[in-house]
Amino acid sequence: MTAIDPITLEVLRHKFEGIAEEMETTLLRSSFSPIVKEGMDASASLFTPEGVTLAQACAIPIHLGTLIPCLATMMETFPPSGMQPGDIYMMNDPYCGGTHLPDIAVIMPVIIAGQLVAFSAAMTHHQDIGGMSAGSVPTNATEVFQEGLRIPPVRWARGGEFDTTLTALLRQNVRIPDTFIGDLNAQVAACKVGIRRLGDLVERHGAEFLAQVCEHLLDRSEAMTRAALKEIPDGSYSYVDYLDNDGIALDQRIRIEVNATIAGDSVHFDLSGTSSQVAGPMNCVPSGSLAAACFALRAITDPSIPGNGGCFRPIRLTLPEGSLVNPHEPAPVNARTATIKRITGCMLGALAQAVPDRVPASPAGELLVMAFGGRLEDGGKAFVTGELIAGGSGAGAGHDGIDGIETDATNCMNLPAEAMEMEAPIRVHRVSLRPDSGGAGQYRGGLGVIKEFEFLHGPVSLSHRGERHFAAAAGLAGGEPGALARSLIVRADGRHEEIPSKVVSQLAAGDRLRVETAGGGGFGAAAERHRTAIETDLADGKVSREAARKCYGWTGES
Repeated sequence: MTAIDPITLEVLRHKFEGIAEEMETTLLRSSFSPIVKEGMDASASLFTPEGVTLAQACAIPIHLGTLIPCLATMMETFPPSGMQPGDIYMMNDPYCGGTHLPDIAVIMPVIIAGQLVAFSAAMTHHQDIGGMSAGSVPTNATEVFQEGLRIPPVRWARGGEFDTTLTALLRQNVRIPDTFIGDLNAQVAACKVGIRRLGDLVERHGAEFLAQVCEHLLDRSEAMTRAALKEIPDGSYSYVDYLDNDGIALDQRIRIEVNATIAGDSVHFDLSGTSSQVAGPMNCVPSGSLAAACFALRAITDPSIPGNGGCFRPIRLTLPEGSLVNPHEPAPVNARTATIKRITGCMLGALAQAVPDRVPASPAGELLVMAFGGRLEDGGKAFVTGELIAGGSGAGAGHDGIDGIETDATNCMNLPAEAMEMEAPIRVHRVSLRPDSGGAGQYRGGLGVIKEFEFLHGPVSLSHRGERHFAAAAGLAGGEPGALARSLIVRADGRHEEIPSKVVSQLAAGDRLRVETAGGGGFGAAAERHRTAIETDLADGKVSREAARKCYGWTGES
């Protein structure tokens, strides 16, 4: 391999990463749906001609990891030798390398002067992809066919000419076709940004030289990652956590067990102790565990290591067939985000035993996903909108947890009240932090969130996919667990209906929905918390006086 001076290498590395970030910005600013414009539930990546991650935007780790098997499947179905400039490919089928049906991968080859030099790819969570409930996240699904339209690897455009039949088929199977196609077009726009910017680089440096740069970058990240793994004590470390239920058997917890083995410069994650596949949609195809493993490895190694496919080469996975993490088709999978988050938490929990200074207590590990659907009064136009609400992160050595933040391989934002109220007959009455929800400790766990909605007219369908209603986020080093989540429907006639973590229901005019997300675990013994920190929490309303007395022995005396 030709030697490349380190300055040129770094300049081009940052250029690749800058292109991925520009793709991400284009994706977010061009999309139609609030879940992308506001929630930022979309991601962009560049890949080498061999399908190896070259550069990633700062986006959703689940998406970034899943794009790897998506591209591999696409290249098997459509050999690169037959690709043309302007070709556009797409897929979403979890059993072909995808993750769940709302997440659609759009991939375009970067072909310059007849030579394939890269792939430009974007993945977006679409607000609706059909299926048995608005928003396509039915927690009562028992097979993937109920979850929406399955798209195998297909070519949407050939040489820049779109397949109008495929476009018509896609529009016909979703509830909000204009928004759906608008978001797909935003993905195409993002990929085209990658193609243009890479074209400029090829014109300036040449395709052969850039290929050598890419190889250098991948090998360097691999070497740096392996060196970081060698600094971790060899051994096998295990961790167990639970999901609340599968949406069908609401009183049955789901076990996730990870055994992480560090052996020299590699890591092996074995999930053989995890539950068998379940009837409901909590199942997770292998792409999810891959994304979790990539995130966990990046989280415990040097953050200055450039993020690309070289970082992921030291990973091995064992995912037993027929289990929660490798289900048999056609098991439902739409709620797999919660499972991936818990897998990630277990991987980090296991590795915390080897590097306790790098891993905090368990986070809420909850991304409360809700989908609302119905029709507007004026003209009866269909609407589908959603909500993404986080809990608190876990506290660590020397710091409290962070309130209301996404962790564990997800990286979305909450949707502003105004964005929801513009889309649907829903009024947001309250958004606040949830006092006393962070686990007590020398360092307090992050707080969950309270949000309350009123439905102005109906019927409105609700899919509610919660977690941590029954299995709390554990503390670390003597810290206490975070508070459990809680969700409640208050009917217009005053009746109260507690949601057992997951439900598909109907809401009428005057009904209200109140959700309280979980808190993160505390770190260290509560008796060791500094008095000033307790008094600051009291002044900020994060801890009540009753909880301060009960958890910390606070007396109010100087």
